[in-house]
Amino acid sequence: MSARILVAEDDPKQANLVRVYLEREGHSVLVVGDGRAALEQCRSRRPDLVILDVMMPVVDGLDVCRILRAESTLPILLLTARTTEDDVLLGLDVGADDYLTKPYSPRELAARVRALLRRSGVLSAGNQAVLRVGNLEVDPGRFEVRIDGRLITLTAKEFGILEVLAGEPGRAFTRAQIIDRAFGFDHYVLERTVDAHVMNLRRKIEIDPAEPRYVQTVFGRGYRLAEPTADGAELPA
Repeated sequence: MSARILVAEDDPKQANLVRVYLEREGHSVLVVGDGRAALEQCRSRRPDLVILDVMMPVVDGLDVCRILRAESTLPILLLTARTTEDDVLLGLDVGADDYLTKPYSPRELAARVRALLRRSGVLSAGNQAVLRVGNLEVDPGRFEVRIDGRLITLTAKEFGILEVLAGEPGRAFTRAQIIDRAFGFDHYVLERTVDAHVMNLRRKIEIDPAEPRYVQTVFGRGYRLAEPTADGAELPA
């Protein structure tokens, strides 16, 4: 399952590196450049995890961490060039869940993020029910889709769209709703991009993409996943 991650880092090059690695892990990432923006986005977007650079303008990372910890149990990872034991202890004392010193390996950062998400339950496969709609199964914990037991390989965005639709079979979702639920912070996704992902998704799961049985177009609205027949054995032809 992808997570919604906020990265607060005032160094654009460093912020982009973090974003790229986390997006490769399948997460939705929003980057801000100062502490005030980090607080605003955390309160309005409610991410699954926040990564804070300690040395930020307007409001520094330690103060942001202290404020966020007073307001929530949001997992917080601090990034800093300070390497003394006192600095590390200070970061943990104000409420950080983990602490990574610069320079760091992006792979280590990604591993720390996975550990925090597992600890918080976001990546816990046992807490995520398999979505079954007729002969279609969507398993968020394992990031797997099966039709009649056959494994279908999807990209992260294709999986996200199908997971949203499978969560409420028969409901028509607008493209904007799909973007919000499936892609989270990825505000660069355009509505027409959803159409392209749906087209690719149909190529993988439909017998005839031109006559879709699963992901159906609702004209004037968006898309829906067809509801199963009365016996639940399979979706209608």
